Amino acid sequence: MKISYNWLKQFIHIDWDAEKTGELLTDLGLEVEGIDTYQSVKGGLEGVVVGQVLSCEKHPNADKLKVTKVDLGNGEPVQIVCGAPNVAAGQKVPVATIGTNLYDDKGEKWTIKKGKIRGEESHGMICAEDELGLGNSHDGIMVLDADISVGTKASEVFDIENDHIFEIGLTPNRADAMSHWGTARDLKAGLLQKDINLELITPSVSNFTVENRLHKIDIEVADADLAPRYCGVTISDIEVKESPTWLQHRLKAIGITPKNNVVDITNYVLHELGQPLHAFDAQHIEGNKIEVKTLPAGTKFTTLDEVERELHEEDLMICDAKKPLCIAGVFGGINSGVTEKTTTVFLESAYFNPVSVRKTAKRHGLNTDASFRFERGIDPNITEYALKRAALLIKELAGGTISSEITDLYPKKIEDFQVFLSYENATKLIGEEIPQDTIKSILSSLDIKINSVSESGTGLTIPAYRNDVQREADVIEEILRVYGYNNIGFTQKLNASIANIDKFADHTVQNTISNQLIGQGFNEMMANSLTSPEYIQLSEQLNESHNVEMLNPLSNDLAVLRQSMLYSGLEAVSYNINRKRADLKFFEFGKTYHNYDDSRVENKHLSLIVTGNRTVESWKNSLQPTDFFYLKGVILSILERLGLTRLKTTAVKNDQFAEGISISLGKAKLVDFGILKRSVLKHFSISQEVLYADFNWDNVLEYAKHTKIKFKEIPKFPEVRRDFALLLDNTVSFEEIQTIAKQTEKQLLKEINLFDVYQGKNLPNGKKSYAVSFIFQDEKKTLTDKQVDKVMKKLQGNFENKLGAELR
Repeated sequence: MKISYNWLKQFIHIDWDAEKTGELLTDLGLEVEGIDTYQSVKGGLEGVVVGQVLSCEKHPNADKLKVTKVDLGNGEPVQIVCGAPNVAAGQKVPVATIGTNLYDDKGEKWTIKKGKIRGEESHGMICAEDELGLGNSHDGIMVLDADISVGTKASEVFDIENDHIFEIGLTPNRADAMSHWGTARDLKAGLLQKDINLELITPSVSNFTVENRLHKIDIEVADADLAPRYCGVTISDIEVKESPTWLQHRLKAIGITPKNNVVDITNYVLHELGQPLHAFDAQHIEGNKIEVKTLPAGTKFTTLDEVERELHEEDLMICDAKKPLCIAGVFGGINSGVTEKTTTVFLESAYFNPVSVRKTAKRHGLNTDASFRFERGIDPNITEYALKRAALLIKELAGGTISSEITDLYPKKIEDFQVFLSYENATKLIGEEIPQDTIKSILSSLDIKINSVSESGTGLTIPAYRNDVQREADVIEEILRVYGYNNIGFTQKLNASIANIDKFADHTVQNTISNQLIGQGFNEMMANSLTSPEYIQLSEQLNESHNVEMLNPLSNDLAVLRQSMLYSGLEAVSYNINRKRADLKFFEFGKTYHNYDDSRVENKHLSLIVTGNRTVESWKNSLQPTDFFYLKGVILSILERLGLTRLKTTAVKNDQFAEGISISLGKAKLVDFGILKRSVLKHFSISQEVLYADFNWDNVLEYAKHTKIKFKEIPKFPEVRRDFALLLDNTVSFEEIQTIAKQTEKQLLKEINLFDVYQGKNLPNGKKSYAVSFIFQDEKKTLTDKQVDKVMKKLQGNFENKLGAELR
């Protein structure tokens, strides 16, 4: 949500700087995620001054250029070459001086520099209105009022708006703060706790009067549960035109493009008071009647975005006597809006059922400023006030006559909430006793009425617009956020209890492995389990019929629960690479979801995804790219940490990998890992190699529970190392060497390691060289050379006989 500081100051006259105000708003629970600057003219015309043309002569080397002398008010006239046909001596003109930054229509900056044009020096630029961002005209330079003093800053001559815009991360429960008025109301309460008592200024509607009753439109609401309150009034003889500058500034500052004065006023009041409004062209209301009702399922309706939609039987619609005009609380129809030809409007202000609006908006994939507020619940008691406020603004800015009484259908008033607050409970939840007078002051500042007071607590009436404050705990939260979380003291004492937890409990094992991965340089990610159904097309292992679909998806990209952890990981990789962070190591614990004929199944997974370099760039270390064997080492370290041995490896069968390995234990697959296919990466605009591992965490946990911790005394006797350089066929794998070696010597052989591989020059075709080390140790005595030589001879013989190896 965007809040304009200048606009906010219309409600509360605060003179703090924007940063300080943002800190207070954040402390109040309206988290300010950022503060941007807004200028109605980009650059604020900094460096542009009013000059007077002293002389204007034809350029000696160009027919269409003129050489002028311009007084800038500093006593030293400057020469400026100008190509405008209307420049003349005696004019007051805007001059961009040397070093001034101007902006083109695309927002690109360019700087005024000293230069020569066709041989004549030019020390600035006399500007047209489009060059300053003040309009679109480029027919000639701007000629200013002759009474303006030379040297005056252009920012003082033109109506330039400079503002600060708060980007507030509003939580869904704070519907009351979805406006400048609501934000100012919270700000006043916060300032009061700092002993700053400022008046909250409410726009007056006392001048609202009905001038005639010539255009009354009847209103009928079919279901008061869907539209508990509906107000309307007619305004005739209006002139639809461009909004005044001040109104355009207010809307542009918060990212809204002005359209015309009537539509802009409805948007203005929406963001001012939090009450959505809709203006209908009264000429298009047939039968002189508005009906608020649902229509049969399948009814066709074209909205303002020119999309034809099929209505659901529960969609609440605003209709005239013959046709639908608007989806209530969500979006208008293409033929009911205000145009330049409109002379009479029917202005609507209503309170619609939040659940109904939310379902309708999600059903049609629409998210508007109006639905955003209706879905969360607006103030039902501000409906008529906002209508009067908008009607008076229309009279002021578009002319016209209020030509009907206000029709206000409110059959069953939405009552305020009654809550009893216990002081003892407040102290328990807050962790500190807040003085009762302070509590009462905070509650009063939040429009919470104190009905009765006793030693134990107080009875309260909560205004209906605070639909998130209906319990005692909610009231205590309100007290605490205004009092200030930072004002609650804390002690140096820490209490903790020790739980007897199974060491193989899911969260215990998960924390162990998480810490291990973090120690290896990984970062944990947490992706949304909701994903795009399009990802099914990237793998034959995934089946569209197995999708678990959302009934009311937030968007098409979040329509199904994920069948694979891979794609959310690749989204994160793509996001980071696009922001120049290409060396990534992520892990995520999460679930996949499948819908089978007879059941829905959740499977827990651990995914690893690595790309780029293993180490950061440094003067003393060369870059080490992550590769298949690095990822394999990480995976084996995880399995080893959990005591999982006797693993079986096979080629991976998952079609998302270009090459990879599947590791199993018994009949259960533990992990698939390898290098991802380019075709998969291309879908996410990733051009660098990415490696991925997918652990079936349910299987890993099941086998980990049956492992036993084995330990033995550290041997007292030394190890012996011997090496072989073996010439082998290219088809021989290191795993075959390992297997033969372990079968040959089961007692003394402790470790086998491949430390060098060579293929190429000086070797026969189809051959490669493996350098393999062997570690021997006897735990009961020191080995002799004779014993080791004997074993090495056996190994050599078996390698030669079974693998066709030769010693180099």
